[in-house]
This record gives sequence, C-alpha cells and structure tokens, in this order.
Amino acid sequence: MKQYREIRAEYDHESIVVYQAYNNQIADAALSAGRFVTPFSFQRMTWIKPSFLWLMERSGWGTKSNQTRILSVRISRSGWDEALAEGVLTCFEPRVHHTPDNWHNILGEAPVHIQWDPERSIHGKKLEFRAIQVGISRTLIEKYVSSWIIEIRDLTATTAKIRELRRAGEYSRARRLLPPEKAYPVKTEVAHRLGMEH
Repeated sequence: MKQYREIRAEYDHESIVVYQAYNNQIADAALSAGRFVTPFSFQRMTWIKPSFLWLMERSGWGTKSNQTRILSVRISRSGWDEALAEGVLTCFEPRVHHTPDNWHNILGEAPVHIQWDPERSIHGKKLEFRAIQVGISRTLIEKYVSSWIIEIRDLTATTAKIRELRRAGEYSRARRLLPPEKAYPVKTEVAHRLGMEH
C-alpha cells in the first residue's frame, strides 16, 4: 500500500530519473550539451519531479506553452539525497516546523523547496496520495547542472504516443509505456523534515 507521502521514482543504485518540461530552445540546447545551458535560466528556481504522471498533469501532456518538450534527466542519487536533506516544505506544518515564524525563517534561506501535490492516474484523476516536487534555488542550480546530471533524454515522442493512446481510450497500452517507478528509500530524519511521517 502506498504511503500518503512517498517518493516514487525510476532509480538504480547510482542514479534517479526526474522530469522537466521546456520549450524547443531550452530542450535542444540541453540535449546537445548533455546539460542545461543558455537559454536555460540559472537565476530562478527550477523544479524537478520524479513522478512522470505528475509532470504530465503539470504540462498538459506536453501541450502547454513552453512545456512541449519533455525531458528525462538522470541525476546522481547523492545529488538527489543532498537536495532532500536541504529541502524545506513550502507549507507550514507544526510537527515539522513548530512555529510559523521558524518555518518562515528557514524557508527564506532554504536552497531547496519541497512541495507535495496530489499524484495523478493515467486517466488524469487525482489520487489519494502525494507526489513530490523539488525546487532547486539559484544558489544550488550550478551544482545541479554541473555535478548531478548524468544524462538528459528527450521523451517528447514517447509522451505524444502515450497522449494519443489515452485519447483513443487505450489505457492498457498507454500504461505499458510509462516509466517503472517504485518507492525511493529516505532516511528517517529526512522523512521527518519532508513531512512524510503521516
């Protein structure tokens, strides 16, 4: 049974896959360089999502403006774990932060923001459990780009194929094209920090 807040992702011993959606200019430059380069912005927070279906919801299955290119970004687990360990929830939770003032202060200085949103089914329906989004601030983006990223792949064509199968009502075939995601292990202190003890 899935936990209310549980990180689900495609990962192996060394790496984990996250997803991002961009326009053609940013995507083509990143795929060519094997990392994010200009016109990617290093001056604003970038959000990475290990749930493919949540990114599909966010990007309208690759149809929203500036989100038509779906990228699979394989990063090191050490980088991902570092991000989680430095993450602060974007919403106040008494058992985690104790007081609103304390939460406000640590959020303002946090290099990583953590947000939990309703996970989606392949039908687009909200599920009863949450998917994680990790926001990497501009103080940490250079490290993300230069040290954590192992590989960037273009999933735009696969996304389009799944989108068409959904449109045709062929959900079983569409589901077989989804990435294999499973529960990702998180240390107890990090789980508490991220409000995962529900």
